[in-house]
Amino acid sequence: MSTNLEDRKPPGHQQFRAIIASVIGNALEWYDFTVYAFLAAIIGKHFFPSTDDTTALLSSFAVFGVGFVARPLGGVLIGLFGDKMGRKPALLLTIVMMAAGTGLIGILPTYASIGVAAPILLVLARLLQGFSAGGEWGGSASFLVEWAPPDRRGLFGSFHPASIFLGQLSGLGTTALLTSAIGSDAMSDWGWRVPFLFGALVGPLGLLIRRTVDETPAFKRAVVAPSSLVTEDDRPVWLTLIHAFCFVAVQSVVVYTFFSYFPTFMQRYLHLTASQALWSTTLANAVVMLTCLAAGAISDRIGRKPLMLVHCVAFLVLTYPLMALLLTSGASLTTIVAVQAFLGLLTGLFLGAFPAALVELFPTRRRLTGLGTAYNLSSMVFGGFAPFIATWLINLTGSPIAVSGYVMFAAILSTVAVWRLRETAHSKLR
Repeated sequence: MSTNLEDRKPPGHQQFRAIIASVIGNALEWYDFTVYAFLAAIIGKHFFPSTDDTTALLSSFAVFGVGFVARPLGGVLIGLFGDKMGRKPALLLTIVMMAAGTGLIGILPTYASIGVAAPILLVLARLLQGFSAGGEWGGSASFLVEWAPPDRRGLFGSFHPASIFLGQLSGLGTTALLTSAIGSDAMSDWGWRVPFLFGALVGPLGLLIRRTVDETPAFKRAVVAPSSLVTEDDRPVWLTLIHAFCFVAVQSVVVYTFFSYFPTFMQRYLHLTASQALWSTTLANAVVMLTCLAAGAISDRIGRKPLMLVHCVAFLVLTYPLMALLLTSGASLTTIVAVQAFLGLLTGLFLGAFPAALVELFPTRRRLTGLGTAYNLSSMVFGGFAPFIATWLINLTGSPIAVSGYVMFAAILSTVAVWRLRETAHSKLR
């Protein structure tokens, strides 16, 4: 009887609503993260006054990383809530908190107005965003995959990272258009607030859409029970958490290094203008978004592991030579844009396949807690402080190519973890 229920195709209109509801929340989350990363230098000057631009930038990136410190806590607490009460209530909670944190950054007084209270309030806003983002990732990924037909979980799951890059594209596009419209001076003076205020306005729309979607069929079938120490395959939960933590490490480092931090890197070390760096990253984001969807669909046919292994090995082997090529004094704008777009293509292979793989790794009754904890801890350790670590490594070694060492380390870790991952593309959702 349970098998028949599992194989029954969910209503098409509810599947469509589930995709839209998930996409809008993820897009809002990453819209804000992208805007903050690109405006880090301006924010640093307003909230961390210093005679040294590098010190102000490091302080701003440190606050960017602080948001990730709260993500594991949000992943655990909102995950427990979502495993107990349902995916839908969890997603309604996260989008309200997300919009509130984004709007708060847009209205905060600066250091010049209220002194040390300004950076403290900025940290609190980032903590609120991080806490909500921690619950959003696991809830949204589970919501999509649990609504998917059994043979299309990879495709449905790929809308999750695709929406992330849609949010990044929106953030980059909004910042670029606003900078072009009002000029760099006005952007530095007051215009930096506008993208955050605009993001806050998206929150009510997301809340309205999410209220119209039903609970997932998988959650309705699941027997909600207290978490135990052993999963259905008799594997200790802590081993599954460590495995998941390691296999998603490389995507955290790659995304935050080559897409969040890279606009700053290209301006400081590749001598691009702010506009050139912005539009190069915008193109690369579009490549990732489209590749995600294709990779998700392909993973339903050939499995999740092959695509993720190609990504891991490629970044292990190619990161150093590609960075060396970019840092060559004769590297043209065309070369820089092409390399970043190629890195986007490789990134999409992993991102399109891994949401379904991560969701399939955990049983339904403990899914949000398990994958939310593992993913957010990995994001905090490897991704959240990637811009800070990249800046620190460059200052320590005196060479911008030092960034490649961090990427290669994460690639080694994830290659081993993905190799040992059990293929679940053609298995039933537990």
